[in-house]
Amino acid sequence: MEFSADRPTFFVNPDYRPMTGAAKPVIDPATLETVGAIAAAADGEIDAVLTAATKAQTAWKKLDAKSRARHLHAVANAIEAADFTRCAELMVREMGKPYPEAIGEIANCAPIFRYYAEMARDDAGKVAGTTQAGSFQYARYEPYGTSVHIMPYNFPILLMCWTVAASLAAGNACVIKPAEATTLSTLDYFKVFRSLPEGLISCLPGGAATAQALIASDRTHAVAFTGSVAAGKAVAVACAERMKPCVIEAGGSDPLIISQHAPLDVAAAGSVTAAFHLTGQVCTSAERFFVVDAIHDRFVDLFAEKTRTLRIGNGLDKTEIGPLVSEAARAKVMRLVDDAIRSGAKAVTGGRIPPAHNVGWFYEPTILTGITPDMTIVREECFGPVAAIYRVKDFDEAIELANDSPFGLGASVFTTDLAEAHEAAERLEAGMVWVNNPLIDNDALPFGGWKASGLGRELGRQGLDAFRRSKMVIIDHKPAIQDWWYPYPDSWFREAGGRKHV
Repeated sequence: MEFSADRPTFFVNPDYRPMTGAAKPVIDPATLETVGAIAAAADGEIDAVLTAATKAQTAWKKLDAKSRARHLHAVANAIEAADFTRCAELMVREMGKPYPEAIGEIANCAPIFRYYAEMARDDAGKVAGTTQAGSFQYARYEPYGTSVHIMPYNFPILLMCWTVAASLAAGNACVIKPAEATTLSTLDYFKVFRSLPEGLISCLPGGAATAQALIASDRTHAVAFTGSVAAGKAVAVACAERMKPCVIEAGGSDPLIISQHAPLDVAAAGSVTAAFHLTGQVCTSAERFFVVDAIHDRFVDLFAEKTRTLRIGNGLDKTEIGPLVSEAARAKVMRLVDDAIRSGAKAVTGGRIPPAHNVGWFYEPTILTGITPDMTIVREECFGPVAAIYRVKDFDEAIELANDSPFGLGASVFTTDLAEAHEAAERLEAGMVWVNNPLIDNDALPFGGWKASGLGRELGRQGLDAFRRSKMVIIDHKPAIQDWWYPYPDSWFREAGGRKHV
């Protein structure tokens, strides 16, 4: 059967299959209209997926690197050739993302498959200096088996491709548990995987119970998760109980420092995107701003001026700011903003539901000044269109306050002072640091956080190694009896109180 948004389905390559569970409507966060229907996986559907994955992986792991790379390049070719209009529209209607961002995310995943297709051909095992003459001693890498990928709603396709490409390249089968909010667009995307061997990749809709069942199964062997800190900790604990490796990307509350040496026009423009991209629903969104006193007022004026030009509305229209993904998501943002204002902060822009958009889960891009370290908004991840600005006396205080957080995903700085740029890169407690260009990534560099923001890394060589295990191999090509084998010669023993000891 082919995919239809109106009936619940799951995917086991190359087929869509009907689901037996109760249908649940998918609601457009901009219009509150019904977009389609999804269901949670039943036990039989989970079993079917894992049975297919296990069978497929047995053959996949035996493929030579060149053949595996050819399959991944075929996926990249399918991505580049596909028309993703419907998929992008579904994503907009499911979670509110502006259409240009949806189509860009969906269409721009081919490079990651090409990167890992070639990365995996360079196995990068290690031949060690021998500890014994005549012995060949080296490390090799092998796949785990079947990997589980538990995805978020904000970048459901791109982040899936990051870990799926690496896992496939390493020789694993993949089972994807999409976010409930973006199940339809994720399922629609799976057509690009049809050139892969039968059963090697699957998409299994459901909620937390489905994720828990996949993690608990003896037929899964590694887990990749992106989501909240609380859920990430639960996944890490569940994996630890089973000695199952995991990669956890758990979000954060990223700092952004505006130095007195910052180019303010550039800094203000960049801050608008850093804070409000995808309505602030980006794990690496800048949420805590530290602006040096000497340029604070001028920066706030420029930042507010540029923020007021942003268009709010349905992601299918010409807009930069769509709705938040759900009523609960907006309620959290409103709670944090209202609490900050009660504690003395000032809303320079926003701080309210836009009057022209009283249907759907919209919230105005909000700039708060007068922020202090004790406010709840800087201790939690806001995950909404809010920039909370501290006034700091100098660059050193900005660094100190930026690090005063349980999170450590990314951090940004705007400065033209080379010494400050290097200081920031060295001293900021984060897995990623951006100077004058926030939020960008690179397929060849590791992506991930420190502290509560996660475990392990995606992308780069580390992203590949997350889905394979090492094996030490020792080969003596001329078998010989070794002098340290049993029994020990008498000369190795010493007398001690009438008894012999080794």
